[in-house]
Amino acid sequence: MIFNAIFDSGTTAFMILSTSLVMLMTPGLAFFYGGLAGKRNILGIMMQTFVSLGITTIMWITFGYSLCFSGGEGGIIGNFDLAFLNNVGFDQAFDIEGGKNYPTFIFVAYQMMFAIITPALITGAFVNRITFKSYLIFLVAWQVFVYYPFVHMIWGCGLLAQWGVLDFAGGIVVHATAGFAALASVIYVGKRRDTASPPNSIPLVAIGTGLLWFGWYGFNAGSELAVDEITTLAFLNTDVAASFAAITWLIVEWVREGKPKFVGLLTGAVAGLATITPAAGFVPLWAAMVIGIAAGLVCYLAVQLKNRLGWDDALDVWGVHGMGGVLGTILLGVFAVQAVGGQAGLIDGDATFFGKQVVAVVIAAIYAFVFTYLMLFVINFITKVKVSEQDEDLGLDESLHGEKAYDDGAL
Repeated sequence: MIFNAIFDSGTTAFMILSTSLVMLMTPGLAFFYGGLAGKRNILGIMMQTFVSLGITTIMWITFGYSLCFSGGEGGIIGNFDLAFLNNVGFDQAFDIEGGKNYPTFIFVAYQMMFAIITPALITGAFVNRITFKSYLIFLVAWQVFVYYPFVHMIWGCGLLAQWGVLDFAGGIVVHATAGFAALASVIYVGKRRDTASPPNSIPLVAIGTGLLWFGWYGFNAGSELAVDEITTLAFLNTDVAASFAAITWLIVEWVREGKPKFVGLLTGAVAGLATITPAAGFVPLWAAMVIGIAAGLVCYLAVQLKNRLGWDDALDVWGVHGMGGVLGTILLGVFAVQAVGGQAGLIDGDATFFGKQVVAVVIAAIYAFVFTYLMLFVINFITKVKVSEQDEDLGLDESLHGEKAYDDGAL
């Protein structure tokens, strides 16, 4: 880190653009979830997503960034040395390698956008069953005790990074932790009273998917934190994996149900995006194709398994994000190539790295599941977690927020 640096304008502009793209993913997620929710719970789920933009930003600037990116190497969590961005000047350079400097403030903002969307992913699992007060406590506590430690351990030179675990853009840090937290939430709160509630607006789901797909280029390509050949590889791998996963899901569902489903196509794309995330800058293009096909198959089967087991994960957060993150992290251990990202995987001769990836993602999934379940149990002593039957029947839009997404005659 240096002060009064001469910043590289191209790299600085790229990081500003990537940060903006990742920010756009949170409204995209709100539209995606809002379209899938029943018509009486559109605003409730969108509110839970949008509120993270405000609360997480406050947390990140005051102490979150510090807990993630300060402290010594090899630890589980950072310290408060950088709280309120203390000693982080607006003219401080983040990356001085090769003279491609850009302000540290951009890195702070970029990572903040990841922190904003990660807990918001979980909300799709318990749509129309959680009180807003309990969700706000959940939003704060989950970041402090789940998200921040894994950011520090993997991206903040902490324990898992020192052990050799890799996660290019969030297979472990974002998707595995959020997905298995979602599963714990579903098991804790139980089923909806009306499990047959259909999506209220598939076009809104399509808009959300488009914004997520678009934003994911910043999510993955931006995670190189520079502009080079790996940036372009991650960009193309992202699109390829999403496309192969979308078509795979479409075909499988078409064969099984006799009709091509638009929601299936869109869900498959998101599964591919989640699955390529940890591997985007570490695997060659052909591997992204294989990862996309695997994502379409495995995530579709995970959703079917969820249905058979009776888990009421309303918007398939576990099947798409949880299993996508786990699958992508493991396949990174299989397909990583030394000549591409500097780390060999199983097929390139390093079985040890593969083993580390498997162990790390299993630990993350188990920890996120157990802690989330226990956290909800504790929150319930502070304020009731699950809404009343009357509020659930009326819909959270009106019962909790006193608003409606549409005029009475619109739907």
